[in-house]
Amino acid sequence: MFDYFKYLTAAVMTIIAVWRFPAVRYADAHRRALWGGYAGFAVALWLYTPVAMRAVDRIPVVDLSALLRHFASTAAILAALTYVATSYGKSSETVVPRHVTVSRWIARASYKAGAIGVTLLTVLFFTVLDRATPSQNFLIDHAGQWGAAVYMTVFYFFPLITTAVCGYQWTRAARQAECTSMRVGLGLMGVSMWMGLIHTVARVAILWGAVVFPLSSSTVQLLVDATVVWMNLLFLIVAVGASIPTTRAAAARWKTWCTLYRIYPLWFDLVDAFPGTSLYPPGSRLAELIHMRVPSDVRLDRWTQDIADACEKLRYYAPKELLFAAEDMTASHADPEPAAEAYWIRAALQAADTGRAGRYATVPLKAKPFVDTDSEAAWLTRVSMAYSRITTVQARTLLGRSAEVEIGPKQ
Repeated sequence: MFDYFKYLTAAVMTIIAVWRFPAVRYADAHRRALWGGYAGFAVALWLYTPVAMRAVDRIPVVDLSALLRHFASTAAILAALTYVATSYGKSSETVVPRHVTVSRWIARASYKAGAIGVTLLTVLFFTVLDRATPSQNFLIDHAGQWGAAVYMTVFYFFPLITTAVCGYQWTRAARQAECTSMRVGLGLMGVSMWMGLIHTVARVAILWGAVVFPLSSSTVQLLVDATVVWMNLLFLIVAVGASIPTTRAAAARWKTWCTLYRIYPLWFDLVDAFPGTSLYPPGSRLAELIHMRVPSDVRLDRWTQDIADACEKLRYYAPKELLFAAEDMTASHADPEPAAEAYWIRAALQAADTGRAGRYATVPLKAKPFVDTDSEAAWLTRVSMAYSRITTVQARTLLGRSAEVEIGPKQ
């Protein structure tokens, strides 16, 4: 059962790290540090799973998986500490509060201390740690050994400091948060850090207790298993707490992605007809939706501008009466206004295929009271839905009704 719990915790933390991966490219430094914390903990948690331990054990260094997960945990802890110090240590007051000063000082000193700590862990691992035989469970198999107690005490020094700082800052930030989701999320993160502090103290007490007062293997097994469950529970709370404040952003990102999916046919045909309108050549729908050149909201803003620019160019190919003919054709349509615009675009693209521009530009499309990109995108979604249902025959029929241009053969 414990093994399944380990896999669940590692998988959940991996999902959070993947979800937050865009921060590596688009966010500021402190949010990249937060992603580094999630990624580091995900690696460390996977190294606790039996399958990862068996894979690492193929390397001829006894208990190497333990050293690697301690390295990954240390890196994650330092990243989390940097995030907390830079995110919740801001102040516009003339006199900087003491807790802010302390957090910033700890964050600045953490990297030097981390380098020293990693070096010391490596030295202790290859010197004082008894690694005569591979261990199935590092803490249980090394219980009662002073070398293991020293080694793990050095390792637990970093989570001891980090959980105290993060717990204080997140608890304080939760009390001051105005948004409910932020208040709940930060509160859970604070609770998880206080749980982490208890876990760290308990682990150190178990290690040194086994050295000073020899404990039976069953007692050590019980205590270590209890702390394992406690640790996995706190990581699940971290995952929940980190996810709650981002649900609104995730919902907005999904809505933007769906909008891009719906307006893609309209955007593609227009920028394909007028090369140079878009900043880059259009690709397939799948390629456009999965690439990470720019954030999805920026891409949506560009697409709406591309469509507007291409429609402006279409005016020089559209017959004078085309828009009126389109309005007549769509008078009985369920959504007539966007349908008329869709017919106008489809027929104008057919006219542009002839390569003959009119002498004068026809009237522009009707102005809409857009207040932002979202409202314009909502309109274009309706236009694109109608556009996707228009056939080439219908577009040519509409051109014939306008009776202003000579319809050339389909290109």
